[in-house]
Amino acid sequence: MGIQLTQLVSGDAVGLEDMFDKVIAIDAFNWIYQFLSIIRQPDGTPLKDSKDRVTSHLTGLYYRTIKLLEAGVRPVYVFDGKPPEFKTVLAHRRDVRAEALREWKEALEKKDYVAASKHAKRSTTITEDYINDSKLLLDAMGIPYIQAPSEGEAMCAHLVKQKDAYCVASQDYDTLLFGAQRLVRNLSITGKKKRGSEYIMVNPEMLVLDSILKKLEISHDELILVGILIGTDFNPGGVPGYGPKKALELVREKKTLKRVFESVIWDFSVTPEQIFEFFSKPPVTDYKIVFGEPNEEAVKRFMCDEHDFSEERIENALKRLKEKKGEQRSLSRWIK
Repeated sequence: MGIQLTQLVSGDAVGLEDMFDKVIAIDAFNWIYQFLSIIRQPDGTPLKDSKDRVTSHLTGLYYRTIKLLEAGVRPVYVFDGKPPEFKTVLAHRRDVRAEALREWKEALEKKDYVAASKHAKRSTTITEDYINDSKLLLDAMGIPYIQAPSEGEAMCAHLVKQKDAYCVASQDYDTLLFGAQRLVRNLSITGKKKRGSEYIMVNPEMLVLDSILKKLEISHDELILVGILIGTDFNPGGVPGYGPKKALELVREKKTLKRVFESVIWDFSVTPEQIFEFFSKPPVTDYKIVFGEPNEEAVKRFMCDEHDFSEERIENALKRLKEKKGEQRSLSRWIK
């Protein structure tokens, strides 16, 4: 879900060429959820192999990672760990997905495939199998990943703060509250996207934390307070009556956590102090980032032998990548 800051913040258009030779910390769960939601049959059924195992996430992960590598981007995937005990959004999401699953099955029975596709996307959930499969694929491709102790977005932000990554790639704004200096949204997505009955243009955009704070005339601590008022994964829905603009006005006026939340009705089991503390000092872990070369045989064993992907398509993608890497090495020498 994430924090809804769309009305307050905006970024500058960027392309993959702007990320050349840069390390990008990727919110793995955010992307895997996208793949599972979007890569489906017309009736909403996810892609599966001959053993009835879902492979939508592997399709998305493989080809998007190849696209990033072809552009000279160096991706590091960060996986979520154990959420804090007060992350109440988990129970809410389970309820929403269970209801969507029921509606999907009803739509299939009625042969209403438009409705079925819509409900199927809302029923998406990430299982331990999907996570383990994703890590096996990344191992075979020589792509590093990090297991976060808690929120993956917090760990992504930590990599940027430590200057081990240039930016975070995620659709959610939460990484800004965790202190990431740069967030790129819609990375690797360019073109028209259907929203309701209309099509809109979607392009990658870069949001820079310092620029956002300057424009909003607040500090980073105050941005966290705005986020808490609007609603986070720890207090879904936020404080009643406070959308982004009204929340910003209150924080500008009151400034401190104590004064802000003394003036509103707080009806959550978690306290504002707990949420603020988590965004300010989230759990992180030691890590090592090592990039390797794709193991072609391991990739084909996993994708083709184990999960029935087309060997020709998998090989062609690896061949293109190898050619691109040769060009990139020549370009790097020329730049130096």
